[in-house]
Amino acid sequence: MGERSESVRLTAWVRGRVQGVGFRWWTRSRALEIGLTGAATNLDDGRVEVVAEGSRTDCERLLEHLRGGGTPGRVDSVIERWSPPGGSFDGFVER
Repeated sequence: MGERSESVRLTAWVRGRVQGVGFRWWTRSRALEIGLTGAATNLDDGRVEVVAEGSRTDCERLLEHLRGGGTPGRVDSVIERWSPPGGSFDGFVER
């Protein structure tokens, strides 16, 4: 177990052609399959912000999906930030 199973919050900012292509729906589906809670939100600058909470290992799996090339649209870059979980999410939502 150890730190890999501790709860964390992943915030990922995804840049590319990721709005209006089903990206948030796809991200929500992956997150729910993994068992994460959180949200995927369109930002005004064209990026999508993905916030996910769960074990570090599960959040890293979602990050691999975001960077993996199988996403809708086109991902140019993903910037990530790790922090303690806020516990404010119930399920995984598109915003």
